[in-house]
Amino acid sequence: MSEPLHSNALIHETSPYLLQHAHNPVDWYPWGPEALRRAREEDKPILLSIGYSACHWCHVMERESFEDEETARVMNACFVNIKVDREERPDLDAIYMTAVQMMTGRGGWPMTVFLTPDQKPFFCGTYFPKEDGHGLPGFRRVLAGVANAYEEKRHKVLGDADAVTEALAASLQVAGGEGGGAPALDAALLGRAAGAIAAGHDPVDGGFGGAPKFPPSMNLRFLMRAAVRERERRYLDIVTHTLRRMASGGICDQLGGGFHRYSVDARWLVPHFEKMLYDNALLGRVYLEAHLLTGDPCFRRVCEETLDYVVREMTAPEGGFYSSQDADSEGEEGAFFTWTEEEIRSLLGEEDARFFGLHYGVTPGGNFEGKNILHVPRPAAETARAAGVPVERLEEAVRSGRRRLMAAREGRVKPGRDEKVLTAWNGLMLGTFAEAAGALGREDYGRVAVQNARFLLSNLCGREGVRRSYKDGRARFDGCLEDYACLVDGLISLYETDFDPSWIREAERLTGEMADRFWDGAGGGVFFTAKDHEALIHRPKEFWDNATPSGNSVAALALLRLGALTGEERWRGYAAAILELNAGAVSRHPAAFGHLLGALDFYLGPVREIAVAGDPGTEAAREMLREIFGRYLPNRVVACGTGGGSVLLERKPAAAGEATAWVCEGSTCLEPAASVGELRERLGPPSRF
Repeated sequence: MSEPLHSNALIHETSPYLLQHAHNPVDWYPWGPEALRRAREEDKPILLSIGYSACHWCHVMERESFEDEETARVMNACFVNIKVDREERPDLDAIYMTAVQMMTGRGGWPMTVFLTPDQKPFFCGTYFPKEDGHGLPGFRRVLAGVANAYEEKRHKVLGDADAVTEALAASLQVAGGEGGGAPALDAALLGRAAGAIAAGHDPVDGGFGGAPKFPPSMNLRFLMRAAVRERERRYLDIVTHTLRRMASGGICDQLGGGFHRYSVDARWLVPHFEKMLYDNALLGRVYLEAHLLTGDPCFRRVCEETLDYVVREMTAPEGGFYSSQDADSEGEEGAFFTWTEEEIRSLLGEEDARFFGLHYGVTPGGNFEGKNILHVPRPAAETARAAGVPVERLEEAVRSGRRRLMAAREGRVKPGRDEKVLTAWNGLMLGTFAEAAGALGREDYGRVAVQNARFLLSNLCGREGVRRSYKDGRARFDGCLEDYACLVDGLISLYETDFDPSWIREAERLTGEMADRFWDGAGGGVFFTAKDHEALIHRPKEFWDNATPSGNSVAALALLRLGALTGEERWRGYAAAILELNAGAVSRHPAAFGHLLGALDFYLGPVREIAVAGDPGTEAAREMLREIFGRYLPNRVVACGTGGGSVLLERKPAAAGEATAWVCEGSTCLEPAASVGELRERLGPPSRF
């Protein structure tokens, strides 16, 4: 292989996204003192480009512009060029994405922001083509215009930058809390929120709104809570309809399991093919809870296929979970996941290919650039009737075909994988594996969760606090609020899986550190960055639940759960303050607060506090735990053991040395249950419709 013609300062980074640009002719820098100092000393504006490894249009802009010698010459002459991986630096991404949305009315990646040397934004956009087209100015014209304005109209540029920065600070500070009268934190608020979210449901294809469609995991989880609280079947119907439509669409990898990022159409058919760890963590959880609430084996299957995909494709040998898989392979979007009819026929033979194709909507012309995205247009029984064969024959052809196509797909060039281990996203997935282990009786999932927790605590938690990212043996970057909150929440779920008291001790330690370093004692809520974080143009708070739940939302629910398990009232107090701060915004924009609404539901209760006194390794205790975790009980905490780990176990002995279950709500406990039958009576009928 020949030596690259160019190298820049990104060559020393670990981020796959930054390394993809390390041999551009652009003189890229990572964000840091050297680049910022150079901008000040040379009095040059900063060209800040933010993206991530799995981003299709990031790759397009690199090929078109950043690999172009002439474009690079202009960039190097007129700007200090900084490249940022948004997944490593969500603090920078949060600040400057808000600026992009304020200035242009939309956002996305790659993000292109021009800053003064003191980091204030004055012009921005997202993807720019190399030449004018599609209603967008060409990138070279943008570069020339910005450089000229900075030289010739400096006073106006600096004034605009100051104005944007002031507006940005105000926007980021009140993002969730927005002023105005705050409604009461009560069940009526939950009811209004559920009704407003349900009103946006697409009754044909599921989900909410039109194309493009993103998996609405958090709002679906909240609607399940609302269905049980209000005994409202309509909410559950919205959830199950959406989950079935997604599971049968092209957004779901029908062969390998797991979900792509989003659907470009309203039908969930054509995905943007990247796979993100956080999507699969959130979707795995919502399918698990839907299975517990409905008993539908389809939802269990989708949950398990999603988690099995993560084990197979996204888990490092040491236990960390990788961040993402690319949309492209061999320079072509979706090439790894799509099929021609002829490919399928050559692998399966004429008859099996016909049955397989009928089931997965395969046609000669395909549904995506001449190829087929596998999807399930109708139930197998309907397809079998249309084909004139027994459903068993169709299902056998589908099972056999899946195995053969999966084996053939493994021989293809795989999409690139971003092997960063991000604490926040790992915390989300840790919680999903832990919950699935208990609910589904999957001890293998429990082992995955334990290995992951040990990896995170050993490699990303130290004297300097929680770190954000790990790759190639290096833990880097200050942890943000979401890193602490998601890890704490995952550790609480892991405690409720194997009842090792060390997980609760670690969760308490990290929660204390989070409160000390992130809490806003003056304004309430939790800052995005710690008090000793690098100085940026603003210290934001994040409240909205977007692609991932906000740090404040995760923190609120984790604090409530931890408070119930430990009896520490200050944790509940912090959570209450977060909820009160956001009550007005939740009332006005409920669809933007799906996870926080779940925390409010837990806060209002009633919360089942369940203690199983006895060794969790005994069969008697395990039977009781299976009864508990096999139910849909979103507002519950569970402790098990012979003492220690949780205040719930205090003064609750096991009768005659056997496992004994205590079910309490608030300060009231029912009679202890000495058998599974008695426990079933104490818990009451399962919450199923």
